[in-house]
Amino acid sequence: MNGLPHLDGDTIDRLVPPGRAVEALEEALRGGLDPEQAPPRPVVDVPAGQFLLMPASSGPYAGVKVATVAPGNPALGLPRIQALYLLLDGATLTPLATMDGTALTTLRTPAVSALAVRRLAPPDARSLVVFGSGPQAWGHVTALRGVRPVEEVTVVARDPERAAGLARRCAAAGLTARSHPASDPAWRRAVEEADLIACCTTARTPLFPGGLVRDRAVVVAVGSHEPDARELDDDLVARSVVVVEARTAALAEAGDLVVPLRAGRITADHLAGNLADLVAGRVAPGPGPAVFKSVGMAWQDLAVASAAYDAWTARGEISGEHERGL
Repeated sequence: MNGLPHLDGDTIDRLVPPGRAVEALEEALRGGLDPEQAPPRPVVDVPAGQFLLMPASSGPYAGVKVATVAPGNPALGLPRIQALYLLLDGATLTPLATMDGTALTTLRTPAVSALAVRRLAPPDARSLVVFGSGPQAWGHVTALRGVRPVEEVTVVARDPERAAGLARRCAAAGLTARSHPASDPAWRRAVEEADLIACCTTARTPLFPGGLVRDRAVVVAVGSHEPDARELDDDLVARSVVVVEARTAALAEAGDLVVPLRAGRITADHLAGNLADLVAGRVAPGPGPAVFKSVGMAWQDLAVASAAYDAWTARGEISGEHERGL
């Protein structure tokens, strides 16, 4: 091998479909991975946005994702979040491959949500409201459809054209779909009737009144990783069973929880459990809605990157067009 192999986005998507990504995450947790022991990720502010460094080690592999968040990028036609992943041998820390970290993030975040929804949502959950119109919004439609019989999707976004475009994409995939600009209050009815709600935005303040959400619904919020930014209001969080990836990460980065904690609306004991607890059946259902709050963690990237690398090597794809130097 003349250079470090690279798995591009198309290769990752081909080797690890959404359902396999969900399985890889659950396998990691069932194998004993403790989300609470994951190292905190450094976040460095730079003029254009932020650098995030996300290292993890588990079993035969280690890895690190270098991610950037550039709020001004969408206006330039570039992704807001971009990343590169380096996969390493766990025993020697020898580099094994690089991967398209943006594609990895786009795949693993909805897979994490789907893993939670598979445990929290009723089996007959069919209606989904998606806030947002970017890659994560579409990723959540695909992933949640894989774990529940979703038939109907309502897209709510600030940009009416982007919202309509995502609704058309959903319709082309065989779903009943409609869209509303965020400024149109007509979407409130869809929230009231939704079985599933996915919040995939860059909002810094709550997207909707929590009182609209019915008791049987499951809400996932993935859009923020800062303690002063949130998509959900205090009322929804306070009346819900709340599950997080890890308590340590959520209490440091999840504004959806940090803000009501600071206001005294909830205490840290309000968190019903983390993903490991959920997978192990240690989270008790409640009378109200369920909320899963995600900030994104490095062990998730490693689990999915490992699955991609294992599938890639098993198929004998270590040569050819994917072999190139850094």
